[in-house]
Amino acid sequence: MQDEYRTVAHAGVHETEINRSRFLCALAPAATEQEAQDFIAAVRKEHADATHNCWAYVIGADASVQKASDDGEPGGTAGVPMLQMLLRREMRYVVAVVTRYYGGVKLGAGGLIRAYGGAVGEALDALGTRTRRRFRLATVTVDHQRAGKLQNDLRATGREVRDVRYEEAVTLEIGLPDADVDAFRGWLADATAGTAAFELGGESYGDV
Repeated sequence: MQDEYRTVAHAGVHETEINRSRFLCALAPAATEQEAQDFIAAVRKEHADATHNCWAYVIGADASVQKASDDGEPGGTAGVPMLQMLLRREMRYVVAVVTRYYGGVKLGAGGLIRAYGGAVGEALDALGTRTRRRFRLATVTVDHQRAGKLQNDLRATGREVRDVRYEEAVTLEIGLPDADVDAFRGWLADATAGTAAFELGGESYGDV
């Protein structure tokens, strides 16, 4: 797994106009290929009257899934430049749809490539990006008496508490960088006088 990846900060739309054609770039994070396809379908439905709804997406922290469509524009002038812009910006788990409303002036192949790639680049600049880093999930189980102070201590040291469950004991789910696991075990033993149980789980990504 990649240690970290970048994606778009949030879903949104950015519009540009080139030679009277309107280009609306809709961007969104997408955890799976199905999410990306659902987003594309929603944009196509919203802009069913548009001249073209071209799209591209990159799924996987290692960019293992890359797909693009020109949606009727000349081959290689829309979807591929959009995909190349996402990859150039090192974006992952992201989907882009550029909706074009034709304004009556033909742009030519070079103009289309610049317009579609540029629309994605401008939208990324406008909406912003965020970095997500790989974490090990871990479970800490502690008695009710120590749980409140432990939660405060965890947050005070900048550690992410992802979930808290209150049963006979209190179970805290946290995310830890791999390199911090051993140091955290020692810190936890000191913070709870050795009374807390610690169990490592799988891997996930969280915001840096």
